[in-house]
Amino acid sequence: MNAIDTRRRQFLKASVAVGGGLVIGFVMPTARQAMASEPKDNFAPNAWIRIAKDDTVTLIVAKVEMGQGVYTSLPMLLAEELEVDLTKIHLEDAPPGKEYIDPILKFQATGGSTSVRSSWKPLSEAGAATRMMLIAAAAETWKVKPADCRAENGMVIHKTSNRSLSYGQLAESAARQPIPKKIVLKDAKNYNYIGKPVARRDSPAKVNGSALYGIDIKIPGLLTAMFVPCPVFGGKLKSVDDSAAKAVKGVKHVFQVENGVAVVADGFWSAKQGREALKVQWDEGALAQLDSAAIERQFEQATTQIGNIARKEGDVVTALGKAAKTVEAVYHAPYAPHCTMEPLNCTVDLRADHCDIWVGTQVPAMAQEAVAKVTGLPNEKIKVHITYLGGGFGRRLEVDFITQAAAIAKLAGAPVKLIWTREDDMRHDVYRPASFTKLRAGLDAKGHTTVWEQHIACPSIFKRYMPALLGEEGKKVDPSSVEAAADHPYAIPNVRVDYHVTDPGVPVGFWRSVGNSQNGFFTESFIDELAHAAGQDPLKYRLQLLAKQARIRGVLELAATKAGWGEPLPKGTGRGIAAVFSFASYAAEVAEVEVSANGEINVKRVVCAIDCGSIVNPDTIKAQVEGAVIFALTAALKGPITIKNGQVEQSNFHDYPLLSLVETPKIEVYIVDSHEAPGGVGEPGVPPLAPAVANAIFAATGKRLRRMPFDLSTA
Repeated sequence: MNAIDTRRRQFLKASVAVGGGLVIGFVMPTARQAMASEPKDNFAPNAWIRIAKDDTVTLIVAKVEMGQGVYTSLPMLLAEELEVDLTKIHLEDAPPGKEYIDPILKFQATGGSTSVRSSWKPLSEAGAATRMMLIAAAAETWKVKPADCRAENGMVIHKTSNRSLSYGQLAESAARQPIPKKIVLKDAKNYNYIGKPVARRDSPAKVNGSALYGIDIKIPGLLTAMFVPCPVFGGKLKSVDDSAAKAVKGVKHVFQVENGVAVVADGFWSAKQGREALKVQWDEGALAQLDSAAIERQFEQATTQIGNIARKEGDVVTALGKAAKTVEAVYHAPYAPHCTMEPLNCTVDLRADHCDIWVGTQVPAMAQEAVAKVTGLPNEKIKVHITYLGGGFGRRLEVDFITQAAAIAKLAGAPVKLIWTREDDMRHDVYRPASFTKLRAGLDAKGHTTVWEQHIACPSIFKRYMPALLGEEGKKVDPSSVEAAADHPYAIPNVRVDYHVTDPGVPVGFWRSVGNSQNGFFTESFIDELAHAAGQDPLKYRLQLLAKQARIRGVLELAATKAGWGEPLPKGTGRGIAAVFSFASYAAEVAEVEVSANGEINVKRVVCAIDCGSIVNPDTIKAQVEGAVIFALTAALKGPITIKNGQVEQSNFHDYPLLSLVETPKIEVYIVDSHEAPGGVGEPGVPPLAPAVANAIFAATGKRLRRMPFDLSTA
């Protein structure tokens, strides 16, 4: 295990892996349905595979499909070892169950870039074990040795006589075979699917409009609900005059729910009009005067002292005193929303003895538990139907909207679909934490970095999820707040990174790549500053500090080569480079940025190299990295989430714009051919983007941007 992996274990063992998944019934390609009870004549050797007498092979998928391609990559793993035609595998989402707990996340969820990482071994072994049992059943039928048989395309074939039996014909007898004690996996050189590009199985339904999202759900007697929370964080409901709302045509009910107000109507427009007619008074509470400037002052004040130690090596104080040159910088990252394209929604049909919910969620088991708490029903009486997710990015790890929907349905006595508007999503998100960091480094006479000191102040995500992790009074380090800082890979002899739990009261949660997104920007931008202070090329400077880190060196060199690092560029254009290890993968990016005379920033090209270990579907990897770049560019270039009078100022895409198609750069993705253990893919493309762009802007203009989103007018 190399140094970076060791540090990752030390600091991030419990980290951002939150984003896991469970699965619920779905048949490709148009809609999902709850998993049916298993027929007795099915061959179901494990929790993932079911083979019926009619030759139907069903994979119980333990991850939800939210655009990351698991409905293609996970069946590829099964098809490879089971020796079946990929297109013949039917899919169902897994119900809540201990057998579907993600072995990396330690709970049932989809996120943390773990879908393939956590599924590769168990799915491959499940497929191989099932194949071996089918072969054993055929050999027993023919009175031959299993070694004289082979599996191919859903059949077992006797090698010498060429007799064959289909998997369906063998299902009943295979079910009587013992599970193999020693499972033999295929040699990679014999792969038919793994490592080869395969078209996404969910794309046709999404293109032709038949794909079912939560907002599409329609059931008899369905009402539509909207919820009104206090606009100020932590505020409480004081009173409500609902007379005008109840007079709106179509409005059926107005309820006080969860310290807010719910309007229930026969359709969305009636519910919206009813909500707007409410006259609500709020007790805005202690945060009514909170604003972004005060939050930043709170962060800055926190970093004036030593915080909880996240990493300590050597003697920082002595090394700084001996440094020939010191470099200091302060970096900022704002709160950021998730901006899922499908606003949050949840449909609940509550009956006396059972409940059905339809929802796009990354955590179906938690959704089930949340509804159980509201309704009083036992978990087994609550069926979760998973729809496609119109974007997750960590937001659908939360169950706040699911709890609201269940509470409203309980009061309404009828099926209810709760719908949040875009404004609700923007103003009542659980945001990527804002972060503030102070950095100081020392160089010797030859320009070598001898010391690195960093103070980080930001809210703790784990304070909400796992408060015990922080210990009494937050005296321990939140791993999600220090990743890509405490575990940076550079060989510097004296290092101290400390962390200050700083909670202004703004709700925070997991956001694509979590703390790597801020700390990757801070670390990789500051390394560039040190290279400049040493008078060295930023790429060569990094490589010197990464002499023993072959994999991250590899992606840096690959990205630089493909980008034409060192080749001349037009005036006003610069290249910047950055590399970050996250989610067990290594990613490097080179940004080519043009800056106009009036300071407009145009990212023209981004070249990405990723080493994510062994790969399943290269097309999916390419798409995920491209999506990560676009996602990260919005955060780097567009408006921040700002707070005034205790509430979010932004409300929709007019004042929090996303990256447009015309602004999207040319994106090139290069995948390192590797046989290492699989790493994550969905998130590692985010962290290097912002520093690569900032470093390119510096190369083009000589101006160092240390605050996101980037604005040269304030540099």
